[in-house]
Amino acid sequence: MVQKRPAKAQMPPPVREGQSLELRVEGLNHQGEGGARHEGFTLFVPGALPGELVRARVISRKKTYARALMEDLLQPSSHRVSPPCPHHGFCGGCRLQHLAYGEQLRHKRKLVEEALRRLGGMEVPVHPVLGMQDPWGYRNKAQVPAAVEGGKIRMGFYEPRSHNIIDLETCPVQFSANDEALRAVRKAVEKAGVKIYDEGENRGGLRHVVSRTSLSTGETLVILVTAERNLSGKNELLQALQGSGIKNLAGIVQNVNPRRGNAVFGEEDITLWGRGFLEEELGGLIFRISPRSFFQVNTLQAETLLRKVRDYADLTWKETVFDLYCGTGTIALYLSRYARKVIGVESLEPAVKDARENAARNHIRNCEFVLGKAEETAPKLLSAGEKADVVVVDPPRKGCQAGLLEAMIKLKPARIIYVSCNPASLARDLGYLARRGYRVSEVQPVDMFPHTPHVETVCLLERK
Repeated sequence: MVQKRPAKAQMPPPVREGQSLELRVEGLNHQGEGGARHEGFTLFVPGALPGELVRARVISRKKTYARALMEDLLQPSSHRVSPPCPHHGFCGGCRLQHLAYGEQLRHKRKLVEEALRRLGGMEVPVHPVLGMQDPWGYRNKAQVPAAVEGGKIRMGFYEPRSHNIIDLETCPVQFSANDEALRAVRKAVEKAGVKIYDEGENRGGLRHVVSRTSLSTGETLVILVTAERNLSGKNELLQALQGSGIKNLAGIVQNVNPRRGNAVFGEEDITLWGRGFLEEELGGLIFRISPRSFFQVNTLQAETLLRKVRDYADLTWKETVFDLYCGTGTIALYLSRYARKVIGVESLEPAVKDARENAARNHIRNCEFVLGKAEETAPKLLSAGEKADVVVVDPPRKGCQAGLLEAMIKLKPARIIYVSCNPASLARDLGYLARRGYRVSEVQPVDMFPHTPHVETVCLLERK
């Protein structure tokens, strides 16, 4: 009888909650937190930067890492700057405002490189990140929860790792028009006596306020997300908003979301006043944007990203292109001017409707849009005899499902352009495709979200 080897005793972590430590910060993690080691054990310190010496107190401990809050900055980094936002450090939005912008770009490039090497098993050259000349006031959409705390209506962004709302009047990365619209909505809600949603009780009225502004037209669309269709004080609220002085107000829309959970939008949109959509110019094309339609929040950098996708696609007006997760058709319609035919696939019905209207509005006839899940629709297109010379895929943060990766391999396109907002899922999927006959030729990060840890990446894969 073979005796089992006794399990190796696991050493307890060398830190304890409440302990104060002096730490040398080595790098930043994907959430923008400083990473340090104590006796080989990893600690993450929000607000700390690489190279800094800090004193931090341990607030939580897991088996493989701990989190600590900075008590004292003993040796600051030469790249530390003063953040312009008074809420920095409390608001969970822009966590890297205290890091010089050039260093932010270098950090994001490193994030992509390390993810590809560690998670994808690939040593691939990554180009320097394409940043912004002016990395402020770039967001065309503001999306904030509403709550009542201490008898006062609060609207703003959540504190990190909590549901406590930081009450905001202005945000330095937002379009000023969005700031103005949110301030006007707050006053109108107070004037109309609209009830605010209670998350714990799952009842009440207003849950979120969303403001979207078009860079090209300057128009603003206000979306009121409510838990119930019949919103108490709705008429008074509409009157107050129409008289609030919101500049270039295109329309007011009510979205109904009765479900519990973190999802902002529900399935029903009701136009209460004006138009229920915006129009935006991008790459010489006009796009219709509905309340729930996906559209890049950084219009200027979206142009940069589109040009990079076009360069990688290397079209000669002879190819058929599949654009999977096509949204409102931004990439598909942009590429249609260089391809023989483009087929876009999207699972959200309002987005497909917008994409088709966008095609008609821009007089584009070589682009069609299919409603369905990408992993289910791509094999059907292949069975129907459609062949893809180029595939563009722009999935959500979780990346592509295995079924979709397999479908792309069966399509056998000469080139795949993978657009990603998450280096971890990108590395996993590129690793899979690299093992199944594709070579990762180029990787180009684009900074769509300055002062945050997020990075968008465009990758070119070529069939071996």
